[in-house]
Order: sequence, then C-alpha cells, then structure tokens
Amino acid sequence: MRGLILVAALMLSGVAVAADTNTFQVRTAGDLVRVCSLAPDDPLYKNAMGLCHGILLGAWGYYDSTVSAESRFVCAPNPTPTRAAVMSGFVTWAESNSQYMNDVPVDALFRYLAASYPCAK
Repeated sequence: MRGLILVAALMLSGVAVAADTNTFQVRTAGDLVRVCSLAPDDPLYKNAMGLCHGILLGAWGYYDSTVSAESRFVCAPNPTPTRAAVMSGFVTWAESNSQYMNDVPVDALFRYLAASYPCAK
C-alpha cells in the first residue's frame, strides 16, 4: 500500500513539474527574457538559468565556429564577461528595447551582443 501511495505521489509531482516547465517555452525574445528573469527564490530558478546559459553558449558557439574573422560583428572583450553578466545585461537591454521582444530569441540576443560587444574596426 505504501508503494502505491509513493507511486501516486511521484506521478502527481511529475504532472506539477511538467505544467510548470511550460515556463520554458522560448519562442520569442520576450519568452527568453521572462525565463532569464526568474527570481533566485523561484523553485525553477536553477533550471531556468541552465536554459538561459545553454541558449547563450549554444548561440555563441555556433557564431564563433561559423562566422569568419572578417565577418564578425560581435567580439568578446578582454576580460571576457561571465555568462551571468551577459544574461543580466541582455535582460536589462530588453527592458529598453521592447520592440524586439517578438523577434526570434537568438536574433534579439545578438542585437544586444552587437550593441554591447562590437568588434573594433
């Protein structure tokens, strides 16, 4: 009987987590900002930060490996800022640039990066 109760409890908790993780549907830049803005005391904060950092690292990794040196429009400064600083900067930038919040998340992210970390010409 206790096993049945445990299984039921796990199933119910799984349903609750699945419903909450709809927060992580990142279809627009506004969605990315919302996920990356979760408060540290939110139960999903660690998951949200993992997603935010993963999107940033994935986008940067793709850009870094596919864009030639002469085509670069974003260049990492020295010293390189932390991922947390970049994501925090993106969220702050988004507050002043709401016209881009319906854009594809990576497009808005690179708008921010280009404005904040342009390459010296």
